[in-house]
Amino acid sequence: MTVAGTGIAALPPGYRRIAFDRVASTNDEARRRAEGGAAEGLVVTGGIQTAGRGRQGRTWVSPAGNLHASFLLRPRVKPARAGEFGFGAAVAVAEAVERAAPVAGAKCKWPNDVLVRGSKIAGILLESRGTPETLDWLIAGIGINLAAAPEHTAWPAASVAALGGNPSVERALETLAGRLDHWYRLWLAEGFAPLRQGWLARAHALGETIRIKRNGDEREGKFAGLDPGGALVLELAGGRRETISYGEVVE
Repeated sequence: MTVAGTGIAALPPGYRRIAFDRVASTNDEARRRAEGGAAEGLVVTGGIQTAGRGRQGRTWVSPAGNLHASFLLRPRVKPARAGEFGFGAAVAVAEAVERAAPVAGAKCKWPNDVLVRGSKIAGILLESRGTPETLDWLIAGIGINLAAAPEHTAWPAASVAALGGNPSVERALETLAGRLDHWYRLWLAEGFAPLRQGWLARAHALGETIRIKRNGDEREGKFAGLDPGGALVLELAGGRRETISYGEVVE
C-alpha cells in the first residue's frame, strides 16, 4: 500500500523509480538508461510528457494528473516472444483501472488498449531491443487517463475522474506495479498461456464482428480469439479463419 505519511507509491521488491516533473517521453528515457546498463526493475515516471507517443508514432496526450510510466525489464526469453508480455501488461492495467474507478469489467482491446464502457482509458507501448537470439531489454510504457481524457480522438476516451473514481497517480502506480510484476513473474515461470487466458477473459468484442485496419487495408469478420502466439484470429464469411499479427481494431 501507499507508504504511510508520504503518499508515495510503494513498489514491489527489486523495483526503483526515477520521477520527472516533466519529460519528453518516459519510454525514451527508460530506453536511454537501458542502453546505459540500468538493471531490470527501473520505473520511469513523468508528471507531464512533452512528446508522449503510442504505437506507430502517434501522439499520446500527456497532461499533469494522468499516469505516464515506463517499466524496464530484462527477461531471459527469445526476442520473438517479447510481444507476449503486452497481453499481461494489458491485464495489469485493467486491474489497476478497476481499483481506481468504481467500475467492473475493464476490457482489453487488441492489441494494446484498455477500455471502460467502450471508451479508451489506457494504452500500452511495448518496445525492445536485442539480437535474433538474445533479448537485451524490454520496456512497457503505460499511459492511464486518470484526471483527464483527450478530446476529438478517433476512438472515444474516458478518464478515472470522469467515472467518479480516485485519480491518484501514486495509488494507481502502486497497484499497476504490483499487478505488472505479478504477470511478469507468471510469464517467466509458465510462459504465454496464462497471460493469453487472462487477456481473453477481458477481451473486447470477443465473438463479435469487428473490422481490422492494417496498411490501409480493412478486414471484417468475427473475433474468434488469439492464436498461441497472440495473433488475432478472424473468422471470415464462410467460416474460413485468418490470423492477423498486426493491425488495429477500428470497428
